[in-house]
Amino acid sequence: MNEQPPQPQPVTSLLMRRCKIAWRLLLLFNFTLGAYLFASAQLRELKENRGRKAHRLHKSRTSAEVPHKDPITDSMEWNYDDLLVPATTPVAVRNPLLEEQQREVLQWMLQEKRKMKAKDKAEKKQIDEEKAILKRFLRAKSIPKF
Repeated sequence: MNEQPPQPQPVTSLLMRRCKIAWRLLLLFNFTLGAYLFASAQLRELKENRGRKAHRLHKSRTSAEVPHKDPITDSMEWNYDDLLVPATTPVAVRNPLLEEQQREVLQWMLQEKRKMKAKDKAEKKQIDEEKAILKRFLRAKSIPKF
């Protein structure tokens, strides 16, 4: 009548049974991480090989020599004054607009601002402020010179 209690199972197998899902997820994660690292290394090597090949092609193209009959400097005479003095065109000064023309331009600007559609509240606020400034200029007796 001496019954012996059942032998306890080893701890490692019991832990493996309890954590079966965790072990599977860990194994899957390790495989995917390895695949990612392998693929990124392959991609990096592929890009480097393409770069080397493009460099070799470019180098082979530039190494071809073109025969010259005469050197360029022998056949023409240089005018060094043209090279040293920069060629600049003077800025044309325009006559100032008359006050009536300025009012027409400001009126046109106000009409264009009214046509604009705002995307958000900040843009709407900015457009309203610009319209208020234009209206103030149009209502004034004299327009400031720009």
